[in-house]
Parts: sequence; C-alpha cells; structure tokens
Amino acid sequence: MKLTRLAAGLVLGMGMACAAFAQTTMKISISTAQNSHQGVAIDVFAKEVEKRTAGRYKVQTFYNGSLGGERESIEAVQLGTQELALSSTGPVPNFVPETKILDVPFLFRDKAHARAVLDGPIGQDLLTKFDAKGFKALAWAENGFRHMTNSKRDVKGPEDLKGLKMRTMENPVHIAAYKTFGIVTTPMAFPEVFTALQQGTVDGQENPLSVIIAAKFDQVQKHLSLTGHVYSPCIFLMNKASFDKLSAADKQAFLDAAKEGTKANRARVDEDDAKGVADLRAKGMTVIDNVDKSKFVAALAPVNAQFEKDFGKANLDKIRNFK
Repeated sequence: MKLTRLAAGLVLGMGMACAAFAQTTMKISISTAQNSHQGVAIDVFAKEVEKRTAGRYKVQTFYNGSLGGERESIEAVQLGTQELALSSTGPVPNFVPETKILDVPFLFRDKAHARAVLDGPIGQDLLTKFDAKGFKALAWAENGFRHMTNSKRDVKGPEDLKGLKMRTMENPVHIAAYKTFGIVTTPMAFPEVFTALQQGTVDGQENPLSVIIAAKFDQVQKHLSLTGHVYSPCIFLMNKASFDKLSAADKQAFLDAAKEGTKANRARVDEDDAKGVADLRAKGMTVIDNVDKSKFVAALAPVNAQFEKDFGKANLDKIRNFK
C-alpha cells in the first residue's frame, strides 16, 4: 500500500514537473538577414519572451525570407499557420487599409518625429485597427528613411528618375507617388530583389540604409541618392487567436518583449545611418548626399492633392505637426 502510494506520488510529481516545464514553441520571421536591424529586433524579442515567461514560450527565429516574403508571412500570421512576423509596413495596407497614411512621402521630418508619432496616441490607435483583421499588433519598430539606388545614373532631382524601372514594395501609396516621378514601378517581394537587380530585370530599388547594407545591394547597384522620401516603419505582428490564448501576465510579457526588440532595432538603425554612407562609398557606390528634396516634394503636388482627398488634410496635418 505504502509502495503503491509512493509510486502514485512519484508519477503525480513527475506529471506536475512536466506540466511546469511544458514549452510552447512559436515561429517569427523576417525577410532580411540575421545581421540586420530586423534580425537584432527578433533576436532580442525571442530572448525576452523566453526570459519573461520563465521558458514556457520559445520563439524560433527565421531570416532571409526563408518562410516566404513579407506579404506571405503576414498572410500566414493572419491564418494562424505562423504565430509571429516582423514586417515592414509595405504590404500591410493590403490587410489593414488604415495604415496607408504612414506611407505618404515626406510626411515625417526625421526619425525622432516618426518615433514620437508611432509611440504616441496616433500610432497606438493604429495598432488597435489590426485586431479585427486577425492580428495582434505588438509594437512599431522601423527600417528608417528610404533612399533610391540604381545601376544607370546619378539621381539628383526627380527628372533623373524618369524611365527608370524600379522595384517597389507591394504598396499602393508608394506606387502612386513613384509613378508621378516617371518611374516604371515594378512591385516585387523582397527576397526576389537582389537577383532582379543582378540580372537587370529592374534598374533600381528604394530602401533605408539599414536594408541596403544588410542586403548587400552595393554589389549590384552603383548609384545611391539620399532622397529620404518615405519613412518606413516595421511592425511586430502576432496571430490574434494565439495572443488571446495567453494569460494576462504572458500577454504583457509578449508586449514588453516587442518593446525591447524595438529599442534594439532603432539603435541598430541609428548605427547604420551614422556609418552607412561611408561604408557604401568604401564599397564603390557613388553617393549623392546633396539632393534638393524641395524638388521632389514639388513634383509630388498632383498625387499629394489626391492623398489629401483620400486621407483627409486634417489627418495628414495632425501627423506632420505632431510634437
């Protein structure tokens, strides 16, 4: 009897121990390399999730579009076949149209302005728009300000863009704006871009310095112009049903882990911006750093009028004037 009770106690104890150490594994993916501003973001996020949940949740990290491009990853998170993704906002308006406003060219003065908007009431309200679409938006991160590269010629003004075949993100606001410059827009998933540039399928692309460096575009692009035409946020997305299953404490752990990932991400973007131009020049790129942005803004007047109709001038001004 005593032995039976002892055995039963051991089995029960082992069962409780197993339950206490049960680990749920989730996946998160990015389209860029591990050694990038996005790689740093998800590596820190994964580490923080494991730490803050005492190892009950483990996040596996996938890089270089190994689980698909950004649009495919967002779709997978929405469907629940993948729990998490960190994506640029390029394809996001296809899922959450309210985010389109963030992609309007020359909307933000600088990174400090953009970060204040996203971390403040405007950005936090936008995060709530994801809930109805099957997502839990955990936090805004960033790519930085986008610049133009191409293999054909120096771009000093909008007139130099005419006729260039440029890869763009699958983003309606970007495409409308770039067509105004006379660019032949070619929407394409990020994992395909390097090969398309290498083979001459497209002449150029536009991305922040962090992405240009991480993707090694200097190997297939000669000319870089610091146009800073669009601020590019990133976003931590989680499948809504997966998030809703978490306890209140674990929900907070995931949210806090995303904030820590964002801090590391922004620090890396700042570092890449500080050293990026010298880096790319050393690798043989011609860098035009005295671009007259007022000419680009003027060239966008027709499409900006349309954006004011689409988004409301008051909403655009609310972002432009945010302090």
